[in-house]
Amino acid sequence: MTKKCITVFTKDYEVFSDIYEEILHTSLGENEEKEIEGVTISDSGEVPENYLEKMRLKPKVAVMNIKEKGIVIMQHGEVFEILLPAL
Repeated sequence: MTKKCITVFTKDYEVFSDIYEEILHTSLGENEEKEIEGVTISDSGEVPENYLEKMRLKPKVAVMNIKEKGIVIMQHGEVFEILLPAL
């Protein structure tokens, strides 16, 4: 199943956590950027099916699953990536 990716440009988990629900309810067009509470978020399009597995193998990537919603959150470097089921 392909996933849509939203990139959140912050390395601060607390900041990410504070705006997470608002991010999920923000409509983004293809490759569109918006700012929420000073943090840039961007639609990064769809990711290939093997992207998640490839990222899990990297030692500096934290992966969190929200199984009931089919959402995967990855943190690496100075970004979070939210992978949502593609509609």
